[in-house]
Amino acid sequence: MRRILIVALCTWLAFRAYAQDRPNVLIIVADDLGWNDVSFHGSEISTPEIDSMALSSIILDRFYVTPICSPTRAGVMTGKYPNRFGMRYGVCSPTTINGLPDGEKTIADGFEELGYPNRAAFGKWHLGHSNVKYHPLNRGFNYFYGHYNGAIDYFTHKRDAEVDWHRNYESVHEKGYSTDLITADVIRYLAQVKGDGPFLAYVAFNAPHSPMQAKQEELERYGYDPEIGPRDDYPVGGQQTGERERDVYGMQGRGNDLRQTYSAMVSSMSQGFGQIIDYLKEEGLFENTVIWFMSDNGGTYRFGGDNKPLRGQKHTEFEGGVRGVSFIKPAHFKGDISSVDQVTSYIDILPTAISLVGGKPIAGLDGIDIQPALTGEQLPHRYLYLGNNALVSDNWKLVQGELFAIAADPNETVNVAPAYPDTLISLTHRVKELSEMDQGEYIFQPEGWLPPKDWKMETD
Repeated sequence: MRRILIVALCTWLAFRAYAQDRPNVLIIVADDLGWNDVSFHGSEISTPEIDSMALSSIILDRFYVTPICSPTRAGVMTGKYPNRFGMRYGVCSPTTINGLPDGEKTIADGFEELGYPNRAAFGKWHLGHSNVKYHPLNRGFNYFYGHYNGAIDYFTHKRDAEVDWHRNYESVHEKGYSTDLITADVIRYLAQVKGDGPFLAYVAFNAPHSPMQAKQEELERYGYDPEIGPRDDYPVGGQQTGERERDVYGMQGRGNDLRQTYSAMVSSMSQGFGQIIDYLKEEGLFENTVIWFMSDNGGTYRFGGDNKPLRGQKHTEFEGGVRGVSFIKPAHFKGDISSVDQVTSYIDILPTAISLVGGKPIAGLDGIDIQPALTGEQLPHRYLYLGNNALVSDNWKLVQGELFAIAADPNETVNVAPAYPDTLISLTHRVKELSEMDQGEYIFQPEGWLPPKDWKMETD
């Protein structure tokens, strides 16, 4: 028995030592960031921190997501199309009952199996809040700080008149701008776990998603004049029918106009991103950390976003809705390649991240390991399903019955279906086959339902 215990202890110590040397993984998600909302794409918005990191990483020039929030996050978590479990065509709104099915393994589960002792989720969850089974701590993470719903008030942290701000299972009542609070807690956490093994940190900023709220010092960088107040009656955003406290929700931090407010929100998010990167560099963690930045979908013009020159916006499968800003820095990156113009996707994050830290391929995923593309190799040909009878490949895109030679026409200006009838027929059959995976739907609370105090999740 003693011999068995010694062998078991030695095996555990060897495994832990092996895990200690593995890279850290940092995934940062921006919320509703448009294609033309970062400086390195030519935007007037100041994002020097994001730009600097992007230009020293590998820019994923054709990185596809879903056109709305929760489905993209579900795909990031599982490596699967959210269509397979009823999460593609909608979001986890305040009245939603279901969420990411508890039978689906997440990226955090995968990293736990690889021996990662530190697995944290920060910011916007948006994958279920009606029951504790949907909580991040029950989905493979062992630390959580942030909010369950989307579209919380940036200053009061409320949604439908209840505070939606939490550390692990407990509600937290604290003051501050949500972007800044998320940033500070990420840095605090990384300092706390430093030296205790590698980490997986999933940081989902709620910026620049509505409600449209910015800090005054950031508004002033964009010419804010407090004497005149808002010059146009731009929307608050985030409200649902019957939402309480509509007179105060989202009203703090409104600039003179929509784009000014949105720009200030993006700049704050960029600064938070930069502070996290600076911490990694200062503490000697940067080189051994995989960093993946992405937007969950395209911007929406109604709330200040800009996707030019791409066509479309959030809620559409045109490029402006599903082609997201993204870049990746592998651990110990030498700068051998600066961009990838092949099709990559949100569902590729899980298999790629697992591969980049030395894990074995996981069967049954829709996403693929894009690591070969990061070294200049060609990925296998594939058709990426975008939902709503839309798909994209390296050369073609089918959306709303129109066919585009997407590699040559990324702005989707010319429908070439009349010139390529055989391709149209082939892709129409292909998308019909793919659409057979669509199943399930969101389930909602009855009319008149009110959220629990501080959005405390129910237990079975």
